[in-house]
Amino acid sequence: MRNRTQKHPVRWTVILSGLFIIAVVTALSTGAAGLTVDRILPVLFGQGSPKETFVLFDLRMPRVAVLALAGVALSVSGSLLQTVTRNDLADPGIIGIHSGAGIAITVFYLFAGGNLPNYAFLLPAVGFAGAIATAALIWLFSMEKGRGIMPVRLLLVGIGFASALSGAMMILISGAERQDVLFIAEWLAGSVWGADWPFVLALLPWVVVLVPLVYFRSNTLNVLALAEPSAIGLGVRLARTRFLLLAAAVALAAAAVSITGYIAFIGLMAPHIARALAGPRHERFLPVAMLIGAVLLIAADTIGHALPAGFTVPAGIIVALIGAPYFLYLMRRG
Repeated sequence: MRNRTQKHPVRWTVILSGLFIIAVVTALSTGAAGLTVDRILPVLFGQGSPKETFVLFDLRMPRVAVLALAGVALSVSGSLLQTVTRNDLADPGIIGIHSGAGIAITVFYLFAGGNLPNYAFLLPAVGFAGAIATAALIWLFSMEKGRGIMPVRLLLVGIGFASALSGAMMILISGAERQDVLFIAEWLAGSVWGADWPFVLALLPWVVVLVPLVYFRSNTLNVLALAEPSAIGLGVRLARTRFLLLAAAVALAAAAVSITGYIAFIGLMAPHIARALAGPRHERFLPVAMLIGAVLLIAADTIGHALPAGFTVPAGIIVALIGAPYFLYLMRRG
């Protein structure tokens, strides 16, 4: 059965595209403000009430767009990290990249006095600066002379950096105002705080530019997945190629979490599930991974906002409840 599924990436792309549409429609029609499924198309074509128009265009559509873009960015980032580091457990959240972006966002938030919407287009760059510095340190401490990157050491060093930087974030806001503390707490929980159109436009260029570039390098990624002597024999400049692909992975993850907050495990789960469905070749499983990432994040946010009695759980926590057991399963599997 597994071999059959691996031969039909197009089938899974079509199925997941249908699931993506269902997830989007469900997200647009779920929430406290009344907007049912049968009213979405009329409102889209200008036949809705002012309240329905506001709810759809100003509240729900930008949020769903941010979730979809972030899901795509995180899934591609995780795919790159797993290939470049040869570590099946690599995820931008687990190995500390999210925390690097987070501490940069925290410093910028305190400097900007909380007026982050005024700096929406600058936030991904700020997050990238913090994340790339963190990634460079993790890479440095994970190297072993004569052997290169050690996958297990990378995971442990990344977890150590993530814990240390999360603690540093708490220290930075220990004497801050209550609203600043609440913002950082929401960011750490993955509350998808940047859910307005300016944040969609801030995230969009990073995804539109970097994701096609990564997909264009699918053959290179396939070669990197081979043993190092084979990759060198096929003409791949390992150091330069790994650096560029790692930078792309960091940029995608940082841009996403600078808008959504701390969302872990999407970059871990989506590539693994996609490989199981579409096979190991990157040109086949990357589109599937993107759809899985988008569906998972939209579904997690929808579930978090559809709980009874007005109780809301951030998307990051819902994803963690799914992803943590999956992470343990992968470790158990070896």
